[in-house]
Amino acid sequence: MRTKNAQKGFSLIELLIVVAIILIIAAIAIPNLLRSRMAANEASAVGSMRTINTAAVQYATTYGTGFPQLLADLSGPGPATSTQADLIDSVLAAGVKSGYSFTYTPGTADAQGNTNTYTLEGVPSNVGVTGQRGFFTDQSGVIRADADASADINSTPLS
Repeated sequence: MRTKNAQKGFSLIELLIVVAIILIIAAIAIPNLLRSRMAANEASAVGSMRTINTAAVQYATTYGTGFPQLLADLSGPGPATSTQADLIDSVLAAGVKSGYSFTYTPGTADAQGNTNTYTLEGVPSNVGVTGQRGFFTDQSGVIRADADASADINSTPLS
């Protein structure tokens, strides 16, 4: 009679090789994942700025007082009023969305009390992690980008 001494399962060396291969694949994939996430956050920031531009124009048209004094004036539950226009969601009205912080600044009011200008800046909450570029827009509706995460009127217009 023959006895078998065969063991079932994997040896320690085989398991270490598999773990090493998984770590190599992860080291290659994670930076690409982070870049993809930053690109998605930047695209979301541009979309949010377009939404705010559209809402500001709609607000000015609807209420006849020019642009809103606060970003929060564009939000709020109905019924719609000049301080709760219900044009954007409450997350965007809070000024932080998808890793970007948005700063809305109204211009000075004219003699009739109408605000005819505004600026809007979007900057990454954590540069290099949530986004790389900063964005700027004003009442013209042109969205501009800066590669260094700053945002101002001298930024390059997006096409």
